[in-house]
Amino acid sequence: MLAGLRLASALLCVLALGLPRTSDALVVRNSSPVTLPIARRLNVTGAANIVQLDQARAKALKARPQAQGTKPSLASVISAPVTNEAVDYVATVGVGSPATEYSLLIDTGSSNTWVGAGKAFVTSSTTQATGNLVEVTYGSGFVFGQQFTDQVTLAPGLVIENQSIGAALDSEGFDGVDGIIGIGPVDLTCGTLFPAITECIPTVTDNAFTQGLIPAHEIGIAFAPTQSLEITNGELTFGGVDESKFSGPLEFVPITSTSPANTFVGIDQTVTYGSAGTVVLPTTSGITDTGTTLLLLASDAFATYQNLTGGVMDNDTGLLRLTPDQFANLESLFFQIGETTFEFTPNAQIWPRALNTAIGGQSDSVYLIVNDLGSLSGEGLDFIDGMTFLERFYYVFDIANSRVGFATTQFTDATTN
Repeated sequence: MLAGLRLASALLCVLALGLPRTSDALVVRNSSPVTLPIARRLNVTGAANIVQLDQARAKALKARPQAQGTKPSLASVISAPVTNEAVDYVATVGVGSPATEYSLLIDTGSSNTWVGAGKAFVTSSTTQATGNLVEVTYGSGFVFGQQFTDQVTLAPGLVIENQSIGAALDSEGFDGVDGIIGIGPVDLTCGTLFPAITECIPTVTDNAFTQGLIPAHEIGIAFAPTQSLEITNGELTFGGVDESKFSGPLEFVPITSTSPANTFVGIDQTVTYGSAGTVVLPTTSGITDTGTTLLLLASDAFATYQNLTGGVMDNDTGLLRLTPDQFANLESLFFQIGETTFEFTPNAQIWPRALNTAIGGQSDSVYLIVNDLGSLSGEGLDFIDGMTFLERFYYVFDIANSRVGFATTQFTDATTN
């Protein structure tokens, strides 16, 4: 009953504010990529639940392709338990003219862009209602709101006209931020509008390219490991790559053809351990995801990894804990992606020790960032290469050519943690 009243109220708001859509602007194509600085932050209210958050997100991601094309009820969303994101990268994005600035999570695992979780959506002279409601569910929460088009400023020189964005009427699980900037595949937006249930929503990257604001239909992502709770140490490059951010050659692989990983920025990879090349995860499909904190492996592969490292599950953090001797003997993981093998060093496999207490751990302990996906291999999404993996490599989502690129960086072999 409550959900029905909220839905009816929202529909009345949409009808009251209904305005015609504006046409897409035509812009001469910019010849240079545009870079947006991004900040890494640890949300201390959600940090103690990193594993639970990541596993809940993994479950939601795996279920999403089956749910596309159906409209979930608001009641079913509201009844689900939600918690705050723990570790993420955020960008400052302007919406409207004059622009109101919002702090938005960067997410390759979703593609809707929306605001209003914290700071309320502010209409301006460039705001146009679409007559649609929008609803997106995440492993960490949900958003339900109205859909508008508006001017979106990602960076100086990157001002997108008529970008479709959501304005939250209700949301949960996003304390400390104002919403999400979704930079994943556009198909993830299909089925999120009502009543236009069959429509998809061009992402910010799609529109930036269509409007000639960037030279290529791709996005480069540079993260970096850190020992600080919050620091601006990453960047998004719209329309190309920042060659100053990587040291080795960019190696590209096609988006996997295996479902459901192919719905996302999915790849095929093999994971082995140590100089002996012990197979942890045979060649299989999974995804790369900026919205997941840890490196998650299918339950059977995680059990193999735990046995190889000798790690013991720590009840306070949910992470594997190593003794000093075990850490001294920890060997690298090797990721075979396409024709290239990327080394994930022992230091890369541990949580930053300077941030141990922020996640409920002991300051002098060693915790591993490799964890359990929560399901067995063979289901078409058998790993998630999350933020702690991506921080060690340069990462490119080439939308035009349906492929993903990786390159080594100055942080690949760093001992930051």
